Amino acid sequence: MTEIICGTAVVIAVFALAAAVWNRHRAKRIMKNLNRMLNAAMAGSFSEQDFDESLLSAVESRFAHYLAANAISAQKLQEEKDKIKTLIADISHQTKTPVANILLYTQLLAEQNLSPEGQNCAAALEGQVEKLRALVEALVKTSRLEAGILALHPKAGPLAPMLEDAAAQFAPRAAEKGITLTLAPTDATAVFDPKWTAEAVCNLLDNAVKYTPTGGTVAVEVIPYQMFCRINVTDTGPGIPEAERAKVFQRFYRSPAAYETEGVGIGLYLARQIAEGQGGYIKVSSLPGQGSCFSVYLPRK
Repeated sequence: MTEIICGTAVVIAVFALAAAVWNRHRAKRIMKNLNRMLNAAMAGSFSEQDFDESLLSAVESRFAHYLAANAISAQKLQEEKDKIKTLIADISHQTKTPVANILLYTQLLAEQNLSPEGQNCAAALEGQVEKLRALVEALVKTSRLEAGILALHPKAGPLAPMLEDAAAQFAPRAAEKGITLTLAPTDATAVFDPKWTAEAVCNLLDNAVKYTPTGGTVAVEVIPYQMFCRINVTDTGPGIPEAERAKVFQRFYRSPAAYETEGVGIGLYLARQIAEGQGGYIKVSSLPGQGSCFSVYLPRK
């Protein structure tokens, strides 16, 4: 009797061991299949036809369906991006010529022998056309960045040449307004896209000169850190209330205090998109009545 019990126990133990080995082998096979699916999905070559569903567990089958659905979604997303790319190209092409023509005819009209009232109307018309042109250009740039049509190409290089060019663009306007614009010398380097980073810095300078009153100052300086370079654009303008600091980077946001000031409220939004697209970020510190400091952080490596 004892021998029978011992024999039965041995048989049960053998079956249990065999079952454990089989389950481990089956789990290992499932994990290999899942890993292979993930690798195919990451490589962009996943297809349900690559796997024999008769050999897959329920989890594997559901996972395969999930990855297939993701692949379809990615394909549809790419198709939508292509449509947006075409639409933006059409808008850019179709609006550029009419706006340029309106501006040309407005300037020709202003050169005619007009009454004082007519001259005022021509000047107002020219200002509105310039505003429309700037708005269209800003919208096209922003849409292309958001859709991934225009890619940023950061590379290591010195910041000084880019900042000198940006400051030179706004020096005449600052001088005309009686504002002192300064650029502190720097030999700092960072990893950035010179063209698009210049766009971001110019947007900050544009706001600084625009909102700083006559006799004020606008200063540009670079502060290098171990991981980032910080570009400060500081002004002595009216400052930004604390409740509005998080809103100024939103698209089309205009402060109630800046209602009469020229602008469309997209420059800071575009600057943030450019900074984040290069692995950096942008922030603002300000005190009402004492000015603002916009800081662009760019990675050094």
